[in-house]
Amino acid sequence: MKHLNILFYSFILLLLVLGCTDKAIQTPAIIEIIDTDYHFSSQNLLKFSTDNKIEPSSIFEWQNHWVIYCDLGSARKYKLKLETLFPRVIVKLYDTPFYNFNRLQYSNEKPASKWDHIIMTANMVEDTLKQKEYLEYHHTQKKKWPEISKGFYNANFQQVLVFHNGRQLMLVISIPAGESLDRLNPKTTENNPRVTEWNSIMANYQEGIEDAPKGTTWVMFSPVKSR
Repeated sequence: MKHLNILFYSFILLLLVLGCTDKAIQTPAIIEIIDTDYHFSSQNLLKFSTDNKIEPSSIFEWQNHWVIYCDLGSARKYKLKLETLFPRVIVKLYDTPFYNFNRLQYSNEKPASKWDHIIMTANMVEDTLKQKEYLEYHHTQKKKWPEISKGFYNANFQQVLVFHNGRQLMLVISIPAGESLDRLNPKTTENNPRVTEWNSIMANYQEGIEDAPKGTTWVMFSPVKSR
């Protein structure tokens, strides 16, 4: 009987782990790989992901930038391995989100069973005072701007995370698998003018990363596909 109990609880634990694969990561983090001389490719990262048992759905790309969205413990290990294997690339760790909207905590509502993650990047403006103001807006948003969380809820966002490394930002928006951000995002401002006001204020603190197209603030990463 004792052995049966052990097997039972091991099975339940396995189900819990598998059930979290496409949902919330308990301690989320992002690894960014930047190739400055075009000696790195998506194929390099796909092979690395296979060797390290990284889910392909966790890997994204934009031009010569790639990101891995994973838990913090794994991110630290991947960073060290990537720096060793590919010393010519820049590897950045985004280890703690300074903003976290979680639908389950907001409404106690059962989350979607599977999620798609949309990942975007931008810079805070090169002004340390404004950077502090920007971070403070997010630290106090739930108390002073509750309409923003309400907008995320109305749009069926499962979570919204914002990280930074220096002045570069990483934004993660998680939505139900198969849904479209273009379809859901307008619901954040529907009958909710405070979200429009918030977005207008935030625009004063954000600008595109150095290699973003002129006039573009946020660039979006695409899922890396096997070739």
